[in-house]
Amino acid sequence: MSTTTTTTTAQPITAETILRLFPDIDTTSEALSGHDEEQIRLMDEVCIVTDENDAPIGTASKKICHLMTNIDKGLLHRAFSVFLFNDKNELLLQQRATEKITFPDMWTNTCCSHPLSIPTETGANLVDSIAGAKRAAQRKLDHELGIKKEQVPFENFRFLTRIHYKAPSDGKWGEHEIDYILFIKANVDLNPNENEVQATQYVTADGLKKLFEDPSLKFTPWFKLICNSMLFEWWESLDSGLEKYTDEQEIRPSKYLESACRWNQVSMHGNHDGEEN
Repeated sequence: MSTTTTTTTAQPITAETILRLFPDIDTTSEALSGHDEEQIRLMDEVCIVTDENDAPIGTASKKICHLMTNIDKGLLHRAFSVFLFNDKNELLLQQRATEKITFPDMWTNTCCSHPLSIPTETGANLVDSIAGAKRAAQRKLDHELGIKKEQVPFENFRFLTRIHYKAPSDGKWGEHEIDYILFIKANVDLNPNENEVQATQYVTADGLKKLFEDPSLKFTPWFKLICNSMLFEWWESLDSGLEKYTDEQEIRPSKYLESACRWNQVSMHGNHDGEEN
């Protein structure tokens, strides 16, 4: 007598299966209960869903993309992180507003957000995707910090690389992103949106390292990951030699970044704990 064994495999995430696998939630759902109304509204923005090679496979709202239940099933979206330096080569940091649904009150790089699923910010190949990330960066620098696009021209952004990382924020929300790293050097006028940003600060490289030693300060996981693995080497080359780090074709996986983090923490602090603030 023969027996039949049935093997169940996870259904692949495609444009056709996204909405079935990841049903939307409305603004009255428990997951958003108690959050700021403006931040809830922004969760309806539509992100670009990608596979692990950063190929667009569909779209989904920020709500869908940032729920940990969906992230744990593999849902991945496109993002960008801007590092803006002034003419003294000081990096502009922001502290995220208390109203933010993910990673509130944490310090991070100048601006972190998402290209949206709109014609000017979506790209199917790397060149167009980089252009879309730069346009999204101009949009969000204005929205969050009041920096007008004339002060951060499109052509002045430098694309370095993409990183693939996953990080929980709390029990409900988190991030799972292909993150485009953008550098720009500019002197800018700031007019922060208090619903997005509660504080800003320019820091030197040594000043940032000292901030990391302050146990009272919390930093976003992607920022700490980038800082501990790559940022300071890039920073040293800001005025000369940055070209050797720009326009990287490969996506840096989180395992590579975490390994680099551990190595740098040992070299900087003489320990192996790898703990993040």
